[in-house]
Amino acid sequence: MTKYKILYAEDDETLAFLTKDNLENQYDVTHCTDGESCLEAFKKDTFDICIFDIMMPKMDGFDLAERVRKINSDVPIIFLSAKTLKEDRIKGLRLGADDYLVKPFSIEELLLKIEIFLKRSQKSSLSENVIYNVGKYQFDSKNYLVFTDTEKISLTQREAELLKLFLDNKNVVMKREEILKSLWGNDDYFMGRSLDVFISRLRKILSTETGIAIENLHGIGFRFSIND
Repeated sequence: MTKYKILYAEDDETLAFLTKDNLENQYDVTHCTDGESCLEAFKKDTFDICIFDIMMPKMDGFDLAERVRKINSDVPIIFLSAKTLKEDRIKGLRLGADDYLVKPFSIEELLLKIEIFLKRSQKSSLSENVIYNVGKYQFDSKNYLVFTDTEKISLTQREAELLKLFLDNKNVVMKREEILKSLWGNDDYFMGRSLDVFISRLRKILSTETGIAIENLHGIGFRFSIND
């Protein structure tokens, strides 16, 4: 059976050795020690998931993720970083990362997240291509696109999953923990902050459509309202 392929960028030799050693029990891992060589590797091959450190020589993880997203809007990206500030986590998510683990991290947690993202990617790639009408827009749920005849907006996989969840439950109150467990598998504090980032992004994308609103119901959750 062919192994899933991981692109791993980390300049700390000891950490990279330990992490790569654990990952290679299940996956085919390409390791790079700086952002530039990692980007070149991404351009030359196809990977199922990317794991990036942030503070690296030549090109940091933020710039690397931004460039990867311009090439492939679908591949899952996980940041591993010693940066603990909320602003750094939010910046990573805004750039299109799917998750952010703070060092020192548990290898078991990393393996679990990799497994979750790979299963989700596989399920998404095999799913039926559903087109939703969203006011003046159309939403291609398989290819993560919101578009009109003259405009096309690419979503990250997580943004697309959230929009699809809202559309499948339009005009219905969805509890915050229900959304978190559906998308992330848990409802801890940081995942809640991540959800807020993605909702802000969807609000911005759909802001020109007056018939759509994502209502924040304090202490309860959200309601995606749309006038059909």
